[in-house]
Amino acid sequence: MNFDQKAQDWDNDPKKIERAAAFAQEIKTFMQPFPRRHALEVGCGTGLLSFMLQSEFDHITLTDTSEGMIQVLREKITQQSIRHFEPYWVDIMDTTQNFAKMDVVYTLMALHHIHDLSKAFQTFNALLNPHGFVCIADLVTEDGTFHASLGDFDGHFGFDRADLQTLMSQNGFEEVFYKICYTIKKPIENGFKEYPLFLMIGKKKE
Repeated sequence: MNFDQKAQDWDNDPKKIERAAAFAQEIKTFMQPFPRRHALEVGCGTGLLSFMLQSEFDHITLTDTSEGMIQVLREKITQQSIRHFEPYWVDIMDTTQNFAKMDVVYTLMALHHIHDLSKAFQTFNALLNPHGFVCIADLVTEDGTFHASLGDFDGHFGFDRADLQTLMSQNGFEEVFYKICYTIKKPIENGFKEYPLFLMIGKKKE
């Protein structure tokens, strides 16, 4: 998927806004009364989720590998005079040296695009302060049809909860929350096919 080409129209899809709102509310509810500190969104796109969480944190760092998405995000930050957002066009899996320690790392529909999941959770762990949280919002295991229209998709077909629990545990996290929070409906020949999305939150063990 060419995210640079999709960036300009990304926010025009009301379902993407609805989805971000659903996960933002769940994260807000879980984090209360967590002090407002430093958060990081990985695979932020145009920042839909972070804009809905902007009042929850003193500072939010946003990263994405798509230059087009980051350009749109920067325009939105300027237009709305947001002063505590810090966007980066970078692959966080390749470098973390320029980033301070975070209290919360979150990602929405980005993990299934990352090939090396162990490295991803090792990176999340390295970025977090002791007892920090990682919030993963993504697809429940699906049959491979979610990205069928792309033709060249080479990521993960969603995630099984038990497998993700194991992966978290192997990389220094304990699962503390899991919930199916949203369902994407895609049209098929005889109606719609449903793809549930989960929110899993892990707490850094030390």
